[in-house]
Amino acid sequence: MAVRDLMNNIHPVVAIAPVVVTDGTAQVSGAIDTRGYESVTFVILTGTLADADATWAVTVKEGDDSTQGNHTAVADADLLGTEALAGFTFAADDACRKIGYSGTKRYVSIEIDDVTANTGNAPMAVVAILGHPALAPTDNPPA
Repeated sequence: MAVRDLMNNIHPVVAIAPVVVTDGTAQVSGAIDTRGYESVTFVILTGTLADADATWAVTVKEGDDSTQGNHTAVADADLLGTEALAGFTFAADDACRKIGYSGTKRYVSIEIDDVTANTGNAPMAVVAILGHPALAPTDNPPA
């Protein structure tokens, strides 16, 4: 049986560091530089979501430079999966969501936004997984 090696062919980057959100504040990543990689998947992680009626939406953005404020929403045709499926509600305790980017811009970012009705503790984090590197193996630990 052939050895299947994913570890040496991905580069994880913290997009949104673990945080506990207690209100409607959007969580916005910095710009993720995709240079040297042909794919990006964002993995969204939640903890125990304390509010009983809150919802969170996800928006993926892209840009030509690293200024996240210059990024614009990614066209649906350049997403793998949908932002609706990446969003979550209060019922998504200890859950994972994912959404991929297949566009051509060098920089991408993600926002957990349009928060509705959150007044409890909502732990979450996002990791950007860069894949299909131009040079492998990738660094371990990631630099």
